[in-house]
Amino acid sequence: MSNLLDPAILFFIFGICAGAVKSNLEIPQPITRFLSLYLLMALGLRGGFELAHSGLTHTVISGLLAALTLAIVIPLIGYTLLKRVVVGFDAAALAATYGSVSAVTFITATRYLDNHGIPFGGHMAAAMAFMESPAIVMAILFANKLRNNAEGSARDTEAAQSGARSPLHILKESLTDGAQFLLIGSVVVGILSGESGKAAMQPFVGDLFRGMLAFFLLDMGLVTARNFPSIKSLSPWLAAYAVLAPIAHAMLALVMAMVTNMSVGDAGLLMVLAASASYIAVPAALRFAIPEANAALYFGLSLGITFPINILIGIPAYVGIAQFVFGP
Repeated sequence: MSNLLDPAILFFIFGICAGAVKSNLEIPQPITRFLSLYLLMALGLRGGFELAHSGLTHTVISGLLAALTLAIVIPLIGYTLLKRVVVGFDAAALAATYGSVSAVTFITATRYLDNHGIPFGGHMAAAMAFMESPAIVMAILFANKLRNNAEGSARDTEAAQSGARSPLHILKESLTDGAQFLLIGSVVVGILSGESGKAAMQPFVGDLFRGMLAFFLLDMGLVTARNFPSIKSLSPWLAAYAVLAPIAHAMLALVMAMVTNMSVGDAGLLMVLAASASYIAVPAALRFAIPEANAALYFGLSLGITFPINILIGIPAYVGIAQFVFGP
């Protein structure tokens, strides 16, 4: 309940309510873009400062390997299951969406941990970066295989060829995407500047962070409300997947955290990352890479169902499970 009383979460709920009653409240797109870049920069710097303090330890390496393993296993399982319910291209797109991660969900989770005095490793910001791209590359591989096996009309073949791009090219685009590149660069800056940089940037990455997050979640609430109508036409099976798959992914992350002996905070964040779904990076990449997929399907499920559930219920639930398993 205390999570719902956090100002940032309350602004998210307020945004949903404003969108539901069709208020003309709107955050200009340039401001939304600035807020997202600020949050990623602040998160990357904080992670870099912590890494500079701790160094490249066994805990850091095992945490990054656990994140990378999940980033490969989750989309593979998702595609195997989903292609039994939807056509192959939609299955690949959904597997990428739920195999990748949500930066905003992760940032909100770090705020939750800070509020409850639960420490976590700065390398988890790098883990988030590691988990974003593999699912996109795997989806492209799945789609290319479907195109090679397809026997359809000339128009379908032409459309498939126009969307085909090499996985290496997609990986390069993912890693050099502005938001992703800023996060990685901020981690590097934090590592290089160390304690002196942390002291100098404290007003920027500390004092302003909560207000900026609240403002951004207000906008996300408005966007979430706009996606509610598209949910009505979805298959009940897909709606169930949007609710249950993140829980299964979080439990898989819990197993990985137990194997690598993570701390409570790191385990909770890994579960949040595994349970999240991308609604920015993946849709932007798949729009061109897999044009055959139904964008309304993977965007509506991730943003209309999974994102609000994770923000309002998932974060405290996953952290609570990590506390129960690993101790207070």
